[in-house]
Amino acid sequence: MVSETPQVSALFDFSDRVVLVTGASGGIGSAIARRFAEAGAKTVCHYRGNRAGADETVCAIESAGGTAAAVKADLSTLADANMLVAEAVRLFGRLDVLINNAGIQPVEPLLEISETSWHSMMAVNAGGPFLTTRAFADHLNSVSSGGAIVNIASIEGHQPASGHAHYAASKAALIMFTRASALELGPSNIRVNAISPGLIGREGIEKTWPEGVARWKDAAPLTRLGCATDVADAALFLASDAARWITGADLVVDGGVSTNPTW
Repeated sequence: MVSETPQVSALFDFSDRVVLVTGASGGIGSAIARRFAEAGAKTVCHYRGNRAGADETVCAIESAGGTAAAVKADLSTLADANMLVAEAVRLFGRLDVLINNAGIQPVEPLLEISETSWHSMMAVNAGGPFLTTRAFADHLNSVSSGGAIVNIASIEGHQPASGHAHYAASKAALIMFTRASALELGPSNIRVNAISPGLIGREGIEKTWPEGVARWKDAAPLTRLGCATDVADAALFLASDAARWITGADLVVDGGVSTNPTW
């Protein structure tokens, strides 16, 4: 039976929902948290070490009239993942959306990647989303509620870049984990999708990596770097009722650079 179609005005209304954003202390995570707050959500801003960045995100949300809180957790352990979910529920009474954004991106030539570096990459970029997904799904199932998960992957999960063997592998794993999670959690009315961003601009990048920025702009049909809000808006869509019949998808947000042949 097809459910009643929501009104357009209600599709992006998160005023009755609570959203948890991991890695919300800066960059893409902060933009995602702020965007959901603009849509009316109460927002839990996770951080691991950058308390100042998380507090800045919370302050920006509250200054704009929203509601948010910063929570510290080490997402390499299931105990902390469970704690983070439980704290979000304690603070705001419920939890509806999980954005798995926390990640790392060191540059190391393949033959110089240490065993420790490889395992650290997998633990953060793939292991963290696994643990938070499990904690989030366990909570939703305990209260018989559905929800949405959005994993922030990368176009490097589809095509690697030099010096990023471990990073590309971790993001490819995250994309497949997204599909596997969608398969198993769908019967519980939990949707799981991914976003694969391209190069996102940050302060100073045009000075520190001018040749890379130039190559990107030449290759991208839309001729610019991405903005953190480009990714945030994609996350808002995938978590919203506008995407109510979308699960297991990977939305590429790269200005079209993936359309450019490399041969």
